[in-house]
Amino acid sequence: MSTGRLPVDSPMNLQHIPYHFRNEDADKSALELVEALSEEWKTAEGPVEFVRFTDGITNTLTKATKRRRGRSSSEVDEEAVLIRAYGEGTDVLIDRERELRAHNLLANVGLAPPLLAKFDNGIMYRFIQGSVCTPEDLRKPEVYRAVAKRLGQWHGVLPISAITSTPQLNDSPMDKHCAPRDGKQRRPAPNTWTVMQQWIDALPRGTEKERERNEMLDNELDWLSKKLGDTPGLDGKDYIFGHCDLLSGNVIIQSMPTSKRTNGHIDEDAVSFIDYEYATPSPAAFDIANHFAEWAGFECDHGAVPTESQRLDFLKHYVGSFRYHSISDADTQAIDVDLRKDLDQLHEQVDLFRGVPGFYWGIWSLIQATISQIDFDYASYADLRLGEYWNWKAEWDGSRKREGRDLPLRERRWAER
Repeated sequence: MSTGRLPVDSPMNLQHIPYHFRNEDADKSALELVEALSEEWKTAEGPVEFVRFTDGITNTLTKATKRRRGRSSSEVDEEAVLIRAYGEGTDVLIDRERELRAHNLLANVGLAPPLLAKFDNGIMYRFIQGSVCTPEDLRKPEVYRAVAKRLGQWHGVLPISAITSTPQLNDSPMDKHCAPRDGKQRRPAPNTWTVMQQWIDALPRGTEKERERNEMLDNELDWLSKKLGDTPGLDGKDYIFGHCDLLSGNVIIQSMPTSKRTNGHIDEDAVSFIDYEYATPSPAAFDIANHFAEWAGFECDHGAVPTESQRLDFLKHYVGSFRYHSISDADTQAIDVDLRKDLDQLHEQVDLFRGVPGFYWGIWSLIQATISQIDFDYASYADLRLGEYWNWKAEWDGSRKREGRDLPLRERRWAER
């Protein structure tokens, strides 16, 4: 169980290397960075080798290893460094200072690899040995149960104070998503809704069509924020430390003894989450619904999202872990835990939030379509993700039934037992 407040150190004294990573000459850039990180990368015997990862659609990621004589592959990997160069123009999408604070907190409590340095357009951190999940992996019971337990730990124990600020009250579009409603406390800043507001505000508005689109998205966000922004959380935690990007490529099954993978079980300690660019205070139901959406992968295979029985199985393991990690020893006598009630509440809330990830990533994709130099069809991806939102909205307001339209595949799959 939780034993009190966690340390929240500042990453401001992290080593800064004044260097700009160049994607067109990635290996040369990576070599110069690791040599600047430590002289041993240049002087110690053995070649420096690089592996370029291409799973992401925002950043470029390079693994650097030093092949010292007599060391096993596992020993080499223990000293490996990951170099993550930010995508061009992504500062409009991501608060890099908040990302560093999030990563630093997680590293301090053993939930993230240690940060090693930052450079002009990226960061360097220790490599985690293990296997990157695929969307197919996320659907395996032994994997999703371990993910559920790890996510319950995140939400139960991590303080949102590590990734919040205290802006002055004003009449800005951002503040309307933080102001108290119906006697509730002021929402933390930033939060899921303020992030989406920033993204909408960053969209191009040079044409009448673009302005009309942005106004429509503004109105939808206001509606969502009012309807779902004050969703009550377990133990009064309406907003938790959300990963908010728990796609398959950000879930690592670490190398571990075979004994921990027997009988269809993976120990939760063997699961790690990486990449904390979008870590933001959010309702727990959003973070979970967003993860469920990622079972479909980048191809948006809507027939792969979890059925009701799979969601309930996931949530059962999540709730148990959340309760274990969120209740300190001093609280055990004061809080009456009703796991069945928790499960029912969260199941209903995740169901309500199932369309919000499509809206979130749809806006994100509209921005990427204007700034990204990565070879990915962001415009089509935006259409797919926003389509998920509109299909959910049509179920919410009953318009699909009134108009006699067929139930879309994603909604049909979600309703399966």
